[in-house]
Amino acid sequence: MCGICGVVSQSRTADPLLIQRMIGRLAHRGPDGSGYYRDERIVLGHARLAIIDAEGGAQPLSNEDETLWISFNGEIFNYLELGKELRQLGHRFRTACDTEVILHAWEEWGEGCFQRFNGQWAFALWDRPKGKLVLSRDRLGVRPLFYTIAGGRFLFASEIKALFADGAVAREFDPAGLRETFTFWSAVAPRTVYRGVNQLKPGHLAIYQEGVFTEKPYWSIAFPFSVDGAGLDENGRELRERLVNASRLRFLRSDVPVGAYLSGGIDSSVTAALIARYTSAPLRTFSLRFTDAEFDEGPFQAEMASRLATDHRSVEVSTREIAAVFPQTIWHCESPILRAAPAPLYILSRLVRESGYKVVVTGEGADEVLAGYDIFREMKVRLFWARDPSSTKRAGAVRLLYPWMRRSPTMAPSFGHAFFGRNLDPSDPAVSHRPRWDSTSSVMGLMTSEAFEECRRYPVEQELLSKMPPGSGSWDPLARAQWLEMTTLLPGYILSSQGDRMLMAHSVEGRFPFLDPEVVSFANSLPARHKLLGLDEKHLLKREFADLVPQSILRRPKQPYRAPDAASFFGGSRGDGASDWIGDLTSEAAVKRAAIFAPAAVSALFAKCAKVCGRGMSNTDNMRVLAVLSTMLAHHSFIAGDGSDGGADSPPQPMTVIDVTGRSVPTTR
Repeated sequence: MCGICGVVSQSRTADPLLIQRMIGRLAHRGPDGSGYYRDERIVLGHARLAIIDAEGGAQPLSNEDETLWISFNGEIFNYLELGKELRQLGHRFRTACDTEVILHAWEEWGEGCFQRFNGQWAFALWDRPKGKLVLSRDRLGVRPLFYTIAGGRFLFASEIKALFADGAVAREFDPAGLRETFTFWSAVAPRTVYRGVNQLKPGHLAIYQEGVFTEKPYWSIAFPFSVDGAGLDENGRELRERLVNASRLRFLRSDVPVGAYLSGGIDSSVTAALIARYTSAPLRTFSLRFTDAEFDEGPFQAEMASRLATDHRSVEVSTREIAAVFPQTIWHCESPILRAAPAPLYILSRLVRESGYKVVVTGEGADEVLAGYDIFREMKVRLFWARDPSSTKRAGAVRLLYPWMRRSPTMAPSFGHAFFGRNLDPSDPAVSHRPRWDSTSSVMGLMTSEAFEECRRYPVEQELLSKMPPGSGSWDPLARAQWLEMTTLLPGYILSSQGDRMLMAHSVEGRFPFLDPEVVSFANSLPARHKLLGLDEKHLLKREFADLVPQSILRRPKQPYRAPDAASFFGGSRGDGASDWIGDLTSEAAVKRAAIFAPAAVSALFAKCAKVCGRGMSNTDNMRVLAVLSTMLAHHSFIAGDGSDGGADSPPQPMTVIDVTGRSVPTTR
């Protein structure tokens, strides 16, 4: 894991001071060293988190004749196997790192190399003789990569704040990106919430050459038609074998110790149990607890840690701590968010780093690929109801949803009927997601009339559905719902705001066995009933791993990871400065300057929250509070500010400079 960046200039040699500032903005991603390569057309930067081949893997790295240069963020987990194959084909290696494997794979197979990689990556490869820059991002978007064009330069980086180190890059919100965020929970690639700043789509490569940018897929989410010949036993064995291989790869392919998250749910329990069962290395696990019992899963975490005999550590988080770290959370997210959930994960990754670990294995991705979310159960109930909309018995099935939620929307029958009974059209490819999208987009009701009208100009839902693959109309409804989730929430929120950004805030790499390409392709080919049997989510996973995970965890009602939302910011006198930043940020003058939300609407909402200390709020009001706070923080840091967070923009040391222009190289120090 690392941070990458670069600048391609057509008219003049790139400025080394700019790349040093960009690398400095990425120092948290790679504190173990930095470097850049510079020639007449490009400067290619890197901030390194040393995990594989600490001595020989410094970047940017070249091939033997220095015609190819690369800056790489991520891991190619099957690099040993690929390296052996490439050596047999005559390639000569100077290092033992996975980065060099990418260079030789590109030389040998060209664009076909991406199909061979089992990993999580974002990289920039520079072909100097051809003046061609190749960008690539992993299949499901685990690793981020952003780009823009400004001042006649093409810039790219692992995080947007590095792009904003160039004063020529405009800093303003993009109304289409905001509308996507206030509908899907995040902007959908290639958009971001900033105008003119794009992100490379997951599963895509891009080429920038002679001022022309082209992008194309090398992989796409697909649900191939499968014959229901294999039964649960056979498919369970196959799933187990693939998950064992995926977990072993992610735990053992490292030159530094690897830990594991243990949330108390099924997914992280499975991955931790597989590591404990199928490797001989000692395992340290990390958990997040809450002082608020409604959100705490401590007893299940303790039970699993005891069962596996791991060296277990946990951190207990209060609402006060969530509010205290929220500004830094948004600085790392770089985007508005609708939940406070990333903030505790920021605190958890800090514990991991303070414990001397740089890498953790987590259970993320299981809900998307094996149908674990409540949204899939909602879809099934709604389609059941749609067969006879007038049936009160069928309508009553909504009461089976959300057994874990203290303030479930189904507890009020009239509300549950109205909320889940809208848009019951079985032919709608987004029938699964309409309730969530409708609920989330209510955030826009807080906007000024001007901002609202500008956002409303973009029909983001229709645009998303128009991108569904040809033939998706023949998929079963669960597959269509999974495609929507794997295209929107997974890369934009789960793997970004809750994943990469919170982990890398403290220089920690996350690894995700459930997102191994062999696991994903197999899961996507499973019959729907093997994933969601009745309303039993992740049915095959539970069935197959009953020998490793206790029944108390397997049979507990599905409880997604959550954190206190509005209650984190309205707990009365805190004495830690949190109330000060909230008051300053949401003052009438500040809200007017940002020109996104209507000051009167914000004032009324926050007065309502303060009256009840943020407790007992509706799901909609919780989202509205978080939308306002996070948007205002993003505006403060990246629109009104330049994204520097007051830092010195100094690259991590030691720093390696490779300059083939023959000119003197200034430094920021």
